[in-house]
Amino acid sequence: MFEYFYNEIFRSVIIGFGSLFNGIQVKHKNDNDKTVSVIKVPLAYGPTQKFLARLKQNPDLNAPVQMTLPRMSFEFTNLAYDSSRKSTQTQTLVLTSEDGSEEKKTFLPVPYNMTITLSVYTKLNDDMLQIVEQIVPYFQPGYTIPIKFLGNFDEVQNVPVVLDNIDMSDEYEGNFDTRRALIYTFTFTAKTFVFGPLRDVSSDIIKKVTVGYIAGQKSGNYTRDLTYQVTPRAVKDYDGVVATILSRDLDMVDNIIYVDDSSSITENTYIYIGQEEMFVENVANEKILVRRAQDGSTLQNHVSGSQVFNITSQDNSMIELGDDFGFDGNVFWGNLWTNMKN
Repeated sequence: MFEYFYNEIFRSVIIGFGSLFNGIQVKHKNDNDKTVSVIKVPLAYGPTQKFLARLKQNPDLNAPVQMTLPRMSFEFTNLAYDSSRKSTQTQTLVLTSEDGSEEKKTFLPVPYNMTITLSVYTKLNDDMLQIVEQIVPYFQPGYTIPIKFLGNFDEVQNVPVVLDNIDMSDEYEGNFDTRRALIYTFTFTAKTFVFGPLRDVSSDIIKKVTVGYIAGQKSGNYTRDLTYQVTPRAVKDYDGVVATILSRDLDMVDNIIYVDDSSSITENTYIYIGQEEMFVENVANEKILVRRAQDGSTLQNHVSGSQVFNITSQDNSMIELGDDFGFDGNVFWGNLWTNMKN
């Protein structure tokens, strides 16, 4: 149950959170309202107490070395389960790697709320107000950031980051002439999800199912057997090879379609137009008699010029785990069995 795994969920959220505040700047102007300096506010991960201790040890806040103001820091401070976003515990999620070489399965993620605090330190009140105005307009009260979880698997979650509170502190230390430290603390809640271990299911796609029926008497004398075999069949086009195009509009009530060239379409096969799968019953010249909306596909109107795709064995081989698919079935009659017992 408690095997080792590490999906770097919390780390990804912390990095994503910090990236929101990387571009904050403070501008200083002279008496003529001209900008004389632009400061990109440094951002670092760490507790507020650490930065306050460095302030106390470095009384000259304008020195070109050590720590100067303005500055920002952020810290992950609390983690709590969010029951309001709870999902079923038994439903699974199938993930595919970006290159399609791996497929893994895991249970639906567990919702957790991360509390992250952002501390802003300035010497001047105008610097603080500039920073605050560059932050608060984006949180009403939340801002959603897309974060890619689970490494090379294509799983992107939108994580809402909610601004819960702003605490202001204006501290004077020592006598009146020494220094001033303005500290604003922003408290945020990141509504994230935590994934469990991933299990490889790349080889778990069922390629063929065979069911055998045996009929006989209660005494054990079998008289015959019947075998039914099914294989997955694609219900949509995968390879993108166009067979022909429609030469007329096709309404939802029509079961005869008109195409430019029917030479590559054969009877008792499936075709795919738009998002609708059709079964070909008859082909005569450039007219095709079809059964519409097969395998639960949506009945649609189609305009002249729409592409028509054949669903072939090539498409069957490209079915991926998690796709919807149908079945092709064949019945095999076995030899007559007589006087055979268990």
